[in-house]
Amino acid sequence: MPPTTRIEGFMSAGIVFHLLAALAYAGLAVMLWRRLDQGQAQAQPLKANRIGLALAIILHAIGLFQIMLPAHSLVIGWAIALSAAIWLGMIIFWLENLVLRLDGLLLILLPAATLAALLGAVFPQGYIVAHPQNDWLRIHLLIALIAYGLITIAALHAMLMAALDRQLHRPIESEDNRSVLGRALESMPPLLVQEHLLFRLLWLGFSVLTLTVVSGAVVSLSISGMLFPLDHKTVFTLLSWVIFGILLIGRHLRGWRGRIALRWTLAGFAFLMLAYTGSHFVLDVILRRG
Repeated sequence: MPPTTRIEGFMSAGIVFHLLAALAYAGLAVMLWRRLDQGQAQAQPLKANRIGLALAIILHAIGLFQIMLPAHSLVIGWAIALSAAIWLGMIIFWLENLVLRLDGLLLILLPAATLAALLGAVFPQGYIVAHPQNDWLRIHLLIALIAYGLITIAALHAMLMAALDRQLHRPIESEDNRSVLGRALESMPPLLVQEHLLFRLLWLGFSVLTLTVVSGAVVSLSISGMLFPLDHKTVFTLLSWVIFGILLIGRHLRGWRGRIALRWTLAGFAFLMLAYTGSHFVLDVILRRG
């Protein structure tokens, strides 16, 4: 069988598993919102949630493996990179939730995972990476995806914290008049607990992003002889690294927190998105090139 035909076969299987994963994530999200609508936010079957989420993550993993690693090749595209980042983030959440109850975060993580899996199914096309047998390149890509996943989850967490902060400043509503979203936000852990978790994610994400920059420099030096090529991916990745570094220094020296921390987190995430996903989305979808 020709390599191109084999790659297309893997891609078709990957699309199917991405759709199954999206269906599983969406089903879990609907069940969660229905329980909230019925006022059962505190009576969630945690074991069933974890098993269902684990199955969805496994389906997602199979879909990514089929698309990214077909026929001993390595394929990366903007939607697949986003899908892989969200998948890694869901694994991190699942493990974190074994220690600290954070089921409220699923209110935003499940819709995000559903969307990412759907995008991976609709836009599975990518670029076959040159030098796929280069061990440093494989390590660099793995580290970069882990950093992307950690910071994506931190950004989604920051958005949820912003929504909770606005909810706390609204007039108190009666039990009957509270919206489903209001009940959902009230089921979340306290803001101080969430802020502690956010900075733990940011420290871990920044550390892995630092490894991404270092490993990327090693790969670039070995392939092209340049330490830091002046392309958009390198520039935006370095800008994101600088922003998160400033935020963590500000936290340590000046106690930055609250809305300042949320804004810097989202700014750093935006630059990281532009480093790969944003630029290729413009080329592949809006301009329909490549």
